[in-house]
Amino acid sequence: MSQTDLEIVVEDPTAPEDDSPSIVSSGTIEIVVCILLLALAVTLGYDNWRTGAAWDATGPEPGYFPFYLSIVLGGGSLYGLIAALVAHRRAAEIFVTHAQARRVLAVFVPTLLFCLVTQLLGLYVASFLLIAGFMRLVGKIALWKSLLTAFVFTAIMFVTFDIAFDVIMPKGPLEAALGR
Repeated sequence: MSQTDLEIVVEDPTAPEDDSPSIVSSGTIEIVVCILLLALAVTLGYDNWRTGAAWDATGPEPGYFPFYLSIVLGGGSLYGLIAALVAHRRAAEIFVTHAQARRVLAVFVPTLLFCLVTQLLGLYVASFLLIAGFMRLVGKIALWKSLLTAFVFTAIMFVTFDIAFDVIMPKGPLEAALGR
């Protein structure tokens, strides 16, 4: 047996189970995305037509190029929709399983909450909570390490953006209480 025949396999203990039930098929997702893109193309096309999609004495009106781009997007969406509908009749390929969706939501939900908390408590407090939460809940890292890392990272971010470069960041009540 030569060295090139050796294969190292590393098992991920947190990987989703292979027998997890499917939530939705790839064909269904393709159809939904094509319909959403077609709706976007129609909306953009109408709005740019309303703005002005013709050529006048001074050149193109403001909606001229975006209008024709929306036609291209609409045409591509229609083609994709027809192709997805024809292919949908064949065997359904799994897009996402229940276990995979749970792992995606474990990242998506905290990130969405981060965006909302940023509006209420400011960027730095929201970043601290996001980093500490991810490290503790997703990474299963010790609480003191999670809190220390979140504090150090947030402090570095504050010094870099707020003090060194004087960049305006979303602030919350904590920064206001500290006079920033």
